Amino acid sequence: MPEEPKVRKLDARSLRGLAHPLRMELLNALRRRGPATASMLAERLGESSGATSYHLRQLAEHGFIADAPEHGKGRERWWQAVDQGLTFDTTEFDGAGPEVRGMAEIYLHEVAATHARELSGWLSTRDHWSTEWTRASDMSDMTLRLTPDLATELVDKMHALINDYRGRVTDETPGTEQVRVHTHLFPTETD
Repeated sequence: MPEEPKVRKLDARSLRGLAHPLRMELLNALRRRGPATASMLAERLGESSGATSYHLRQLAEHGFIADAPEHGKGRERWWQAVDQGLTFDTTEFDGAGPEVRGMAEIYLHEVAATHARELSGWLSTRDHWSTEWTRASDMSDMTLRLTPDLATELVDKMHALINDYRGRVTDETPGTEQVRVHTHLFPTETD
């Protein structure tokens, strides 16, 4: 059975350290591509190394990333992600002040924007992929009628199913690529 990824639950303090578009992008880059230096990340993300260095230090101060000394040589400082994922329960911020609620909004909107950028990136590069990968991709949407309890059950089952696929292949398995899976479940207004 595959090992569950290490996931961190966001609270008001940690949200302060993460609710910034560049910090979220840096953390995602370290999670997906592994340890890197501020200069490497600056080049990859089209930012200055000064900006990436500052935001990496902020992420480290809030426990999202840590030194990766086994990668560094000399004065070169390498960083790695501490966790593989985040959980965020919006109800925990219901009674929070405007500053915390604002950071929660920034975080949620940046997650949605990241998902949209990733999907758009796939659509603009899909002709560079093999027919097998093009057929294996998915962009579906469905509409159901559910109660909050059933919606929670569905989300839990989707996450369990996705986790069941972790560790089934290695980097050496032919045809293996990193994939992104987005799930969104939300209520909509009906007439």
